[in-house]
Amino acid sequence: MSKTLVLAEKPSVGRDLAKVLKCNQNKGSHIEGSKYIVTWAMGHLVGLMDPEGYDNKYKEWKMETLPMLPKHMKLTVLKKTGKQYNEVKKQLLRNDVSDIIIATDAGREGELVARWILEKSGVKKPLKRLWISSQTEKAILDGFRNLKPGEAYENLYKAAVCRAEADWLVGLNVTRALTCKYNAQLSAGRVQSPTLSMIVLREEEIRNFKPKAYYTLEGKTKGFNLAWVNKDNNSRIFDEEFANKVASKLKNSDGKIVGINEVNKKKFSPALYDLTELQRDANKIWGYSAKQTLNIMQRLYENYKILTYPRTDSRYITTDIVATIPDRLKAISIGEYRATAEELLKGKINGHKGFVDNSKVSDHHAIIPTEEKPNLSFLSSEERKIYDLVVKRFLSVMLPPFEYVQTIIEADVQGEKLVAKGKVIKAKGWKKLYDKLEEDNDEEIKEQVLPTVSKGDSIKVEGVNIKKGQTKPPARFTEATLLSAMESPHKYINVSKEAAKTLGETGGLGTVATRADIIEKLFNSFVIEKKGKEIIPTSKGKQLMELVPKDLKSPLLTAKWESQLDEIAKGKRDDYLFLKEMKNYSVALVEDVKGTNSKFVHDNKTGKKCPNCGKYLLEVKGKNGIMNVCQDRECGYRESVARVTNARCPECKKKLELRGHGEGAIYVCSGSNCNFREKASQFKKRFEGNGKIDKREVNNYMKKMKKEAEEFNDNPFAALLGDIKFDK
Repeated sequence: MSKTLVLAEKPSVGRDLAKVLKCNQNKGSHIEGSKYIVTWAMGHLVGLMDPEGYDNKYKEWKMETLPMLPKHMKLTVLKKTGKQYNEVKKQLLRNDVSDIIIATDAGREGELVARWILEKSGVKKPLKRLWISSQTEKAILDGFRNLKPGEAYENLYKAAVCRAEADWLVGLNVTRALTCKYNAQLSAGRVQSPTLSMIVLREEEIRNFKPKAYYTLEGKTKGFNLAWVNKDNNSRIFDEEFANKVASKLKNSDGKIVGINEVNKKKFSPALYDLTELQRDANKIWGYSAKQTLNIMQRLYENYKILTYPRTDSRYITTDIVATIPDRLKAISIGEYRATAEELLKGKINGHKGFVDNSKVSDHHAIIPTEEKPNLSFLSSEERKIYDLVVKRFLSVMLPPFEYVQTIIEADVQGEKLVAKGKVIKAKGWKKLYDKLEEDNDEEIKEQVLPTVSKGDSIKVEGVNIKKGQTKPPARFTEATLLSAMESPHKYINVSKEAAKTLGETGGLGTVATRADIIEKLFNSFVIEKKGKEIIPTSKGKQLMELVPKDLKSPLLTAKWESQLDEIAKGKRDDYLFLKEMKNYSVALVEDVKGTNSKFVHDNKTGKKCPNCGKYLLEVKGKNGIMNVCQDRECGYRESVARVTNARCPECKKKLELRGHGEGAIYVCSGSNCNFREKASQFKKRFEGNGKIDKREVNNYMKKMKKEAEEFNDNPFAALLGDIKFDK
């Protein structure tokens, strides 16, 4: 009897599919049933061949061998997952397998994962596609009832191949060119370079900013205060003499209330979450990195099955999802959400345009809860926080608006205009779900509780308070604001109206699925570092931006590419012509690098020499601490200097830094007012000897610390650059 092979992207998803499809013979690399065989990739099993695979001359990094432009790109089995690839191939080629269902993640990269495996294994069997947004049993069964033909996703596959090949052609050529030219670990690419450029430009703006002093005036009257404003309603005065003159004029003067404006206002809930908005909020509230939030979301979607597909760029749901809302509300009728969910279930669900709009959903709808009832006690505190954000936003869009009366009192005192603002809440609406009810108020005119006054009433300004302020430079990026800038770069840099329109239409730099990885890559290649929540470019990052070809730094270029890839996915653009343009562009980039006369200077040299090759080590800051790396990329030596760990100070409970290594390693408290220091060996004994935890727990803890150290020391260039032989 013939069987259908189902190809998932990860083992955990494969197991879920197998369970639903009643496959119960677990063979390790696949699970088999009477009708289906479920197997899985582990992310990408197949990738584009490294340059060395095309020609031995590329083994050495030489300027003369650039640009590298293979006529036909070749696929290779990735070493790390080669064993699983062979197992998958064996199942694909089985004689009793009549057809294949692609069940990898429903998106461009998921399509590529599956298609490259099929192409490399040479299998030619009928294809169908499972396209689902959540991993619940119901969603999987519905998906299998509505399988799509494989051909429907042919153009999506072409777009995915174009993205991968374009990144290979541009990224590897320009990275090798910069590296050979300046003999330093320099990397560039179509998304990372414009992203880094925005960070460097912002730093220059801050450095060149000259603060200006300004003054604001507040008049005190009986019961309330009024702020002075000019005819344009601006409260800032940039002339001290004028400020003092107005203050003298107002002090002890009589005036009249000339206007009372009461406006009923409604504030509707923000739209549902897409991945970028969720990453932004998680960074603003708890300082989570974009990558961290994506990983948490992935677990809530894949392992717990309580939230829908994370890698979405839509903040709306489609009309067909509205019918499933009652089941989703029943699932979240627990704990603090119960009262609101039950209240909504009693009434009619109104799928209004604020959150239901088919035209604003492409591949996947917004992130919402699934119909699966969660067990909140199973969630870690991080998972709980992200789940809470999504559930509250889901409930919010169905609740009434926040309503209030805004009152603005205007007074005339000696011909000068003074105003006071106040607010009375009428109905909390959706805001009842949130603790804080504050509004974004005007910086100088604070809201206050206002007394009852009438137009024509007389007032007396009993005193005037002059406040001095200074204009502030633009703020440094945090991961939250950097995500906003990647999504809408035209709002953060000066571009023409036409360019801004293109950037607005194409969704900016990268995609929701890749932005977190791009930010991580910039940290890992030491071109940016963190100071608290702020992101600052390193000297290496600033110098790199001087050396990278000009148009590769422009967000417009990659936005145009994303737009063209989208057209390829929709069958409106020729993929062959796109790649031809990419090859021409790679040639131009290499020529650009070859023709420059700039220099790159390592200004982070330590006084310590590399134990392997004798060259001075460079001090670099990673996300979790400081390390020394050899400046000779062929050598590759690195050592940890100081690393923030998860161990807590026994005195002040702040995180401890691990400094040095081997026998000389010590733990030092990261708190500014704490002097705790202890040898690592002694600290371990203290941990074992406190009588509260057993040895297994200590060993697990130490393993975790070791894994952290390995992750921290994992050089991002090792995978990208391979075993390099430099042409001396």
